[in-house]
Amino acid sequence: MRILVFNAGSSSLKFGVFDMDGAAIRHRLKATMDRLGRSSAELTLVVDGRESREDIDATALEAAIAAVPAILQRFDLGAIDAIGHRIAHGGERFVAPAIIDEPVIAAIEALTPLAPLHNPGGLAGVRQAKATWPDKPQIAVFDTSFHLKNPPKATTYAVPAAWREAGLRRFGFHGTSHKYVALRAAEALGENLRDLRVISLHLGNGASACAIQLGESIDSSMGMTPLEGLVMGTRSGDVDPGMFGYLQRNLGLDAEAVEKALYEECGLKGLTGTADMRDVEEMAATGNAAAQLAIEIYAYRARKYVGAYAAAMGGLDALVFTGGIGENSAAMRRRICEGLGFLGLMLDTERNGHVDLTDHAAPQIQAYGSRVRVLVTETAEQLMIAREVSALLKAPANGALTVPVAISARHVHLDQDAVDALFGTGYSLSPAGQLRQQGHWVARERLALEGPRGRLENVAILGPLRARTQIEISRTDGFALGIAPPVRDSGKLDGTPVVRLIGPAGAIDSDGLIIAARHIHTNPTDAARLGLKDGDEVDVRVGQGDRALTLSGTLVRVSPNAFTEMHIDTDEANAAGIEGRADGELLAAEATIKPSAPV
Repeated sequence: MRILVFNAGSSSLKFGVFDMDGAAIRHRLKATMDRLGRSSAELTLVVDGRESREDIDATALEAAIAAVPAILQRFDLGAIDAIGHRIAHGGERFVAPAIIDEPVIAAIEALTPLAPLHNPGGLAGVRQAKATWPDKPQIAVFDTSFHLKNPPKATTYAVPAAWREAGLRRFGFHGTSHKYVALRAAEALGENLRDLRVISLHLGNGASACAIQLGESIDSSMGMTPLEGLVMGTRSGDVDPGMFGYLQRNLGLDAEAVEKALYEECGLKGLTGTADMRDVEEMAATGNAAAQLAIEIYAYRARKYVGAYAAAMGGLDALVFTGGIGENSAAMRRRICEGLGFLGLMLDTERNGHVDLTDHAAPQIQAYGSRVRVLVTETAEQLMIAREVSALLKAPANGALTVPVAISARHVHLDQDAVDALFGTGYSLSPAGQLRQQGHWVARERLALEGPRGRLENVAILGPLRARTQIEISRTDGFALGIAPPVRDSGKLDGTPVVRLIGPAGAIDSDGLIIAARHIHTNPTDAARLGLKDGDEVDVRVGQGDRALTLSGTLVRVSPNAFTEMHIDTDEANAAGIEGRADGELLAAEATIKPSAPV
């Protein structure tokens, strides 16, 4: 499958061509058209590692895209199977890539007020591409989708209900970039991303931080629009919203004028007169006080977010720098890392100053003994988009495949020491009934859970015994207990809260309290039928009508003799209006990436 990827902006067009052969990827062509809107555009091409530049007669985005078929023909790349488009804002509707039709275009257009600098260019690219390749599938991949798994505590503004009902909430952006670099970092570290706590810093003309815990984005510095968060080239980042009233009263500026300035005249440009960090660093080196202050503000804001996200995740395993500034400014990386020693992060000055990113490398630049790994890597948004497009087109048609859904009520898995403490030394639990998963059973015995706020009675115990006690509850149960357990895959218990377990013979305090992440159990035969493999993440739609939910990032576990079913907790079942058993509609598998493959 050959995929053409577009990233269209108001004054530039980036595109690439990828040959997809299973897990292998070959990046055939990389191109950028700059200076759109002038007498001619500058085209930069990279083909088979060789770069060339030329002027091209393309004075607008539509003309630039119309010129692409001829460019592809020059390199024998005319046979395109599908086209992927980067779209900045997908709102709450687009939890995953979408095949573009007129209703999808209308929905993207309706979101333009939330991304006025980005969505219009993406839409213009879509319309021209559909006119140029009318018989090819066109797929939108959204910057916001990766962050839609963020919990409500991270996405909800503390504002009146009427505002929230009108759509006011945090979304986050640069999702394709953050997803790629997190996966690339895990691959470079030789670890599973679901075992890591990662902070990704995408630092460029647009800049954002993302907290990625156990494979999922849990928070991002950008908010409802791409204005919130870090200092950027021309965007302000975090400001006091009270400034709107202040500027109106004292400078006579209305809300539209202030908003426009926050997008176009602030950030590095507002502080120094230039939006380019390279120029700012040169000015600072000559003693320019404004440039020196701008650098300090930029680094300080980024460092604050690193500290905040490390606290939100309960620690930090890896910090990843990407984007034009993150990849190229050793001085900025050093400034941001200064003062993070309390996290166990120590930078190696020599390694930081000699970063080689050839062939999508992801070198580590931390010092020996650092508890936090620090990596630098090029972002590869087009590559990630190509993977997302390929995964969507290879997925079964909606409704073609279903998986049974079972509700997992609160329960505990005990180790032998816990059984002895709760029921008496040498006690053996009594199986009362077999579960659908072979070899698993529910015990006749019950216990209670007690937290600082309340107590849960008659909690089920599941067997067989485990090497470590694990307690699984819902978020609502957590509020009843007064404890906030994390969402974790089964067995991922380090750093989890402690709760009191009470049995007839005694009580113990135990960690291992989690909200079990949704997952699918299946066997090799059913996995092959469903097109799944162990470790995949898939989207599943559950429930009917207005209460239907798309549960994204559902982990697939394949094991011999497993009974195929999806497990969700009681809160997710209630939200989808499910009582008892139901069927879930298997949607597209979430794209993964193996950066060691040819790109």
